Amino acid sequence: MRAGRVFAYGAAAGLLGDHLLGDPRRGHPVAGFGRAAAAVEKVLWRDHRGWGALHTAVCAGGAVALGAVAQSRLRPSRAASVALTAAATWAVVGGTSLAHEARSVGEALEAGDVEAARARLPHLCGRDPQALDADGIARAVVESVAENTSDAVVGALVWGAACGVPGLLGFRAVNTLDAMVGHRSAKYRRYGWASARLDDVAGWPGARLTAVLATAAGDDPRGAVRAWRADAGRHPSPNAGPVEASFAGALGVRLGGTLSYGGRVEHRPVLNREGRPVAVSDIERAVRLSRRVGLLALGVSAAARLVVKGRTS
Repeated sequence: MRAGRVFAYGAAAGLLGDHLLGDPRRGHPVAGFGRAAAAVEKVLWRDHRGWGALHTAVCAGGAVALGAVAQSRLRPSRAASVALTAAATWAVVGGTSLAHEARSVGEALEAGDVEAARARLPHLCGRDPQALDADGIARAVVESVAENTSDAVVGALVWGAACGVPGLLGFRAVNTLDAMVGHRSAKYRRYGWASARLDDVAGWPGARLTAVLATAAGDDPRGAVRAWRADAGRHPSPNAGPVEASFAGALGVRLGGTLSYGGRVEHRPVLNREGRPVAVSDIERAVRLSRRVGLLALGVSAAARLVVKGRTS
């Protein structure tokens, strides 16, 4: 079986597994990687970019190496190769957990229980929930669904199509490291610099594909294109900008504005200024759009892998 078909079958099985099973409550491989990365940090941490770069290289490089060794060992068996790709895809994508957490917050808001929604929001994003009212929480959920569609689904599939299992594991490792040390706190401003920059590079293709697919799959393709072109470059993140702007236009809502992270207030540009404010009902619309984007990304990634491998075989 050619490598293109191995990825196509394995990625489809892994995405189906995520849809049916979601993430385990205990023993998730990504959580295990996080514990290992934290242990490496305890040994290497210095307030210095070089030591942070070493931390990134050891952790991300280890994940890539593990995937490469496993893929090489199992290559002679077609069934084992498909099973490995399926397991790796299931381990690194998180579309079902993203949808579950978003809907949990939405259900609390629909019931009028803002405190329950605030308590649930940290499971989804790093915003300060106490600083948000019901409308602010709904907007934060839609923005998080948009960004995590790229980070938790599309980006992994893109790198899996490009590099197989090492790409799947490497992308998730880089994304996890950015979440752990890539923020601009006093402790990680220097140490986390390499992880944050590498995450920007690794996330670039997946973010653009997410924006394209959200434009194609959304209710207002023209609005998505307009918001993407007008507002994406104004966002402080090179990857979240296109994704959030295209989702805003596709859904016809207005995203961005003032938000708070860890007590730090940020004034971000408004995305799709012509849109209306986010309503609680838009959370479900965003989740459904995210699901459609994920399925389209699987098709695009698998097709690309089949074409490239078919030409080189």
